[in-house]
Amino acid sequence: MKPIFPATYSSLCPLALTTFLAERYPLSMIRCTFLVRGVGDTYLVDSSQGRFILRIYRSTHRNLLHVQAEVALLLALKQAGVSVSYPITDLMEETIQQLQAVEGTRYAVLFSYAPGEPARILSSSQLSTFGHEMARFHQVSSTIVLPGERWLFDFNTTLYKPLERLKSAFDYDQDSYLWLQKAARQIETKISKIDTADFSIGYCHFDLLPKNMHFEGNSVTFFDFDFMGYGWLVYDLASFWQHLAIEVYAGRMTKQAFDDAYSIVLEGYQACHPISEHELALIPYLSLNFWLFYMGFHTTHDQFYSFIQPSQLRVYTGFLRHLVQAYWN
Repeated sequence: MKPIFPATYSSLCPLALTTFLAERYPLSMIRCTFLVRGVGDTYLVDSSQGRFILRIYRSTHRNLLHVQAEVALLLALKQAGVSVSYPITDLMEETIQQLQAVEGTRYAVLFSYAPGEPARILSSSQLSTFGHEMARFHQVSSTIVLPGERWLFDFNTTLYKPLERLKSAFDYDQDSYLWLQKAARQIETKISKIDTADFSIGYCHFDLLPKNMHFEGNSVTFFDFDFMGYGWLVYDLASFWQHLAIEVYAGRMTKQAFDDAYSIVLEGYQACHPISEHELALIPYLSLNFWLFYMGFHTTHDQFYSFIQPSQLRVYTGFLRHLVQAYWN
């Protein structure tokens, strides 16, 4: 009999996962459906007990310590009453499963389903709720120490390491690469002149975009904490700010609507958690850190190869040049 040919990344069979879930969880009449392949694989789980999400982490992307930290944060947020999709415990009171795939051990977590649906354009009430719930999340994440392991969001991980990884991808366009290096130095110079000692620090979501939250009326539920890490909490506001800036850049939102939406989010946030004027002033600059972090990540996994092709990088750098010209002093 021929041995199974080695694989670097496999897709696990939904039927086999249905059997696995029935053995491990107090669920019946289970139907497991593959939803999306990303930095991990996501399956929709329907059962007599309700709807859930099964996330199976890619072995080259998240190790056990990474998953343990994510689970611990979400359980702490759930206990504090923050509206998040949270891990479900199995019959043995475990939250993390180990699956032996072709490529080796993969870890899996069953999550509660976030009710409602995503909304690309948020109403005033939804914007206020979003800002307030983000602040409640930060109140918890700034006061806990998690087991496991997550990365630190700093200049090295959000500027300089990503630039190193992207160097070969910009062989075709050295001018744009030199521009990115110059912009990174501008950020470092800008921040060096500010006393950051009073900046709020804690665990950030680092991807708080409309695609990662569901609204049911004006109630919001956050999910997909896969990129969570430790750093300035203002990074989460910066991630949403740059989303609004993209909407203006693409012509889907006016500058006035951008200003109004951002003000509502800040008002909702500040009603629950303080933020300094220095932090707010840096948000347009930290948006470049957000983009470089993810552009650098795209170089580390084959499934994102299309994102670092010249045509796509021109799109990214075109927006970033606009962001610097329009919003930096």
